[in-house]
Amino acid sequence: MARFLVTAGPTREAIDPVRYLSNRSSGKMGYAICDALIASGHQVVLVSGPTSLTAPASVEFVAVESALEMLDACQQHWSRCDAMFAVAAVSDYRPASTHEQKMKRVEDSLSLELVANPDIVKLLAADKGQRLVIGFALESENGLQHARGKMVSKNLDFVCLNTPQAQGADVSELTLISDTAQWLLGPCSKPSLATKLVEAILENSNV
Repeated sequence: MARFLVTAGPTREAIDPVRYLSNRSSGKMGYAICDALIASGHQVVLVSGPTSLTAPASVEFVAVESALEMLDACQQHWSRCDAMFAVAAVSDYRPASTHEQKMKRVEDSLSLELVANPDIVKLLAADKGQRLVIGFALESENGLQHARGKMVSKNLDFVCLNTPQAQGADVSELTLISDTAQWLLGPCSKPSLATKLVEAILENSNV
């Protein structure tokens, strides 16, 4: 039995008390992977951004909102985990500053300065040792090329390639990529896809 760290859902990067930057991730795939891992007899620590989903009862659940909060939670738990599924759609950028009061509308254009968020999976994979790290790459063009590039640059063992159409969808497909092979999984429901993905990872790794 192994302990998996799973990240899921979007992050929200506050602009002011009522506005934020985010994306269309529903968290469905990450939560479905948790279910599949539990069904396979493994333990799960789920670090999730805001979703409308209910976490499986047997996971160790950590709710976060921003990318920095997700990084902090992952760093706290990674040392006692054997593997990681980095499924969360982490915002690449956050506002350089957050307004304490609601920003008032202006008649002309408004500029918002953004700064880069940390690359969570890259930071965690940098000191993975013998642990397993599976990342996700959502690409709208040249998917295989970009996914393989991410696998190398982020020190991943596997990368799961999908498209923007997967966000919020109930039925999806993905391409699982390693340094020596690739597998097309789906299309099927996300619970079935998660089961196929977990089975493929377990069959082709030492976890």
